[in-house]
Amino acid sequence: MLQFRFAAESDTGRVRDHNEDAGFAGPYLLCVADGVGGAAAGEVASATTSYVVSARALAHPGRDPLRLLASATEEAHAQLVRGVEADPRRLGMATTLTAVLTDGQRTALAHLGDSRAYLLRDGGFTQLSHDHTMVQAMVDAGRITPAEAAASPHRNVVLQALDATSTPTPDLLWLDLRPGDRLLLCSDGVSDVLHEAAIAMILDVPSLRLAATHLVQAALDGGSRDNVTAIVADVVDAPALAANGLVVGASTDPANLVDPAAVRPLRSA
Repeated sequence: MLQFRFAAESDTGRVRDHNEDAGFAGPYLLCVADGVGGAAAGEVASATTSYVVSARALAHPGRDPLRLLASATEEAHAQLVRGVEADPRRLGMATTLTAVLTDGQRTALAHLGDSRAYLLRDGGFTQLSHDHTMVQAMVDAGRITPAEAAASPHRNVVLQALDATSTPTPDLLWLDLRPGDRLLLCSDGVSDVLHEAAIAMILDVPSLRLAATHLVQAALDGGSRDNVTAIVADVVDAPALAANGLVVGASTDPANLVDPAAVRPLRSA
């Protein structure tokens, strides 16, 4: 059955005083959430969202991945609503979300915002997610080129995110993955600084750990002014195993979670 072998790195960076990126990597789930820059309590939004998605996946192994991700996104939104109700100073908190979940046979992607998912396969490098940003919308409309978008001062203006005020409408799609594929999930602290060719070259090193570490370091050396997070995973075919995982970034501090006891079994997902 399909599984992930993974490595993950997250760094506060050289400018920010705290990490608003959060992430989880496990044999069946990969997840990156990036607190929207400048918004209140971005680390609470990202950590809570990553926690809800990962806890839901761990609590319901083998469930339909697309439905589970949709349900978990709604549940994360409900947690952010509760978080603002408990502390009005959190009003405005929001996060991106990029998550890949497999049940061993099917694999799904949920995406909101401008964190990214990439696929490296047989030397080809493809972006799996589609940015929900102002400049991407302008590219889609033919008003600017991708090169102009990359240089635009408005490239970080996010049009969709997970927050406490609007019902989330993530992109939800099936992925056609196979053993031998390598995935990268990253925050824009990586993708805003490194060109795709550089990302692909670093990602192609044999070691998962070195790939994740070198991506983060290259982004920092390239002048990233943001938090930087990279999760690198190989798709393998292996016997089922008990799910576990690695938590990185803001998720490592329980104080960033709205309610650590929030995730309870669902009747269906």
